Amino acid sequence: MDNSGQKTAIESGTDKLLVEQRGNTLLLTINTPPANTWDEDNLSALAKVVEQAEADRDIYAMVVTGSGEKFFSAGADLNLFASGDKGIAGDMSKNFGQAFEALAGFRGVTIAAVNGFAMGGGLECAMACDIRIAEEQAQLALPEATVGLLPCGGGTQNLSWLVGEGWAKRMILCGERIGAQKGCEIGLVEEVVGKGEALDAALALAAKVGKQSPPAVASCKALIQHARNGNISSAYTQERAAFVDLFDTKDQKEGVSAFLEKRRAEWVNG
Repeated sequence: MDNSGQKTAIESGTDKLLVEQRGNTLLLTINTPPANTWDEDNLSALAKVVEQAEADRDIYAMVVTGSGEKFFSAGADLNLFASGDKGIAGDMSKNFGQAFEALAGFRGVTIAAVNGFAMGGGLECAMACDIRIAEEQAQLALPEATVGLLPCGGGTQNLSWLVGEGWAKRMILCGERIGAQKGCEIGLVEEVVGKGEALDAALALAAKVGKQSPPAVASCKALIQHARNGNISSAYTQERAAFVDLFDTKDQKEGVSAFLEKRRAEWVNG
């Protein structure tokens, strides 16, 4: 809120990451043509946007896509690493980590609308999202080892979690590029759509999030992601505790009452 009590619009502070609010969904567009590469400006902007969205209780979902028709994102601008400067490498790896970990940790639902090539840091961005919808012509790869580097935006960990060790090794160690349909077959992509259809499909899916209780979604997401770094026995305990904690929320009472009264729930996100 500003001093007048008006809600402040969420902004990235750079044209390299466009932000548009559509209802309860925040649409983020990577906008560094021609290949929508990541650099310090738009990575830091992404982290700031997620921080603002986290504080805005009216934002339930975020959709990330790329500008243009060819690229979702080609990843990092390799010109940044041409000098071999370890200081630059350290700064950029930190920027990638902060941005994509913030995206992955957002309390609401995040959806990548993969409208073309998603390479390196581009695919890492998509994997930081909860769900990936890819257009049929999309190409997916983590080719960093081809140029003497490695994925530093969560790629080695998130890809292994999503597709298993075998396919992660094929894509990272062998430099194998796959299409959207193969990505769907191995679990890297949840849905494949026609060319030009990913954004509409992602926005439609994001709109469904608004029908869910925001506190319940946040708790469910945290529990699902707990499986990545916890053990299933402790997760069972946390799951039961989180269920009981929801009874402290107004949304729990509203959700049950609306169902019994055969009406649509009116969420207050609290």
